[in-house]
Amino acid sequence: MTIVLRSALYIVLQIVITPVYALIVFATFPLAPIDRYRIISGWAHMMLYLLRIVCGIRYRVLGLEHIPETPSIVLSKHQSAWETLAFQQIFPPQVWVLKKELLFVPFFGWGLAMTNPIAIDRSSGKAALKQIVEQGKDRLKQGFWIIIFPEGTRIAPGKKGKYRIGGAWLGTHAGVPIVPVAHNAGEFWGRNAFIKRPGTITVSIGPPIDPTGMEPDDLNAMVEAWIETEMSRIDEQKQKVAAYE
Repeated sequence: MTIVLRSALYIVLQIVITPVYALIVFATFPLAPIDRYRIISGWAHMMLYLLRIVCGIRYRVLGLEHIPETPSIVLSKHQSAWETLAFQQIFPPQVWVLKKELLFVPFFGWGLAMTNPIAIDRSSGKAALKQIVEQGKDRLKQGFWIIIFPEGTRIAPGKKGKYRIGGAWLGTHAGVPIVPVAHNAGEFWGRNAFIKRPGTITVSIGPPIDPTGMEPDDLNAMVEAWIETEMSRIDEQKQKVAAYE
């Protein structure tokens, strides 16, 4: 089966499954947020299964030993829709900081709203930072991890966006570990791309950073340096493997 046919089959299966699963999602409304999340995240697990058996996309994780035992903040590279699925399998129950417009996407957005996200208006500046801190502390107390993409949008492989301060700002105010993450998912499933290329995505989890006593700008710079350095290492390793093959 060609890549085009596999990609088309994945989309068809997603279209069929999502509205049906949405009914299950809506039925979870009376549950506690973290119990509701465990059921809702089943959709992401299903999509990852389909990506593996239909599209041939697998992944490996480096640095699993770096995941703290207590709720923390993940600051990650953002290249694809893939990581929004896979992080639900890699990390403990989580909420995301995201743009509020996503909540209005039929079925997907409605289900997303049920996961208790921190939905912000990016143009609101300081008000958004205040919201991230207030709601972030609340979610952490509930036992959730917080996933933030500092670049704010999906960035093509080999490119780098501006690292926004929100994640580091929350880290310094909440005083919980910051976990930097690099990955190369965009090489297999690009931004808004129909084609999904088979292969193995590499996810690298860095040592947690203690934000105690740090300024947000310094913390943000440290996270950016680790992620971008690791991105280069992942790319170099992939090129060496390709050359060997």
